[in-house]
Amino acid sequence: MEITPELVKHLSRLSRLALTPEEEARLEGELRSIVAFFEKLGELDTQGLPELARPVTITNRLRPDEVRPSLSQEEVLSVAIEQEEGQFKVPRVIE
Repeated sequence: MEITPELVKHLSRLSRLALTPEEEARLEGELRSIVAFFEKLGELDTQGLPELARPVTITNRLRPDEVRPSLSQEEVLSVAIEQEEGQFKVPRVIE
């Protein structure tokens, strides 16, 4: 993938970043080195390697579910701008 000044400007517009010309030039160099690193990783021979290898074993550390004191429904709904049938009523966002 080629990193061009036009691509950097396009990405900055998409990201809604106002970059100075110096920042654009620096970002262009940084993006080039990142892409080069991933291209180098793509050259590695991964034949025979397991699909997923981790240096350490990962285990989920979940706490047990416990009933704790919480606010009542009336207390929670007391701050609602609008409510309907015991629930918050919000403007529709999906057509």
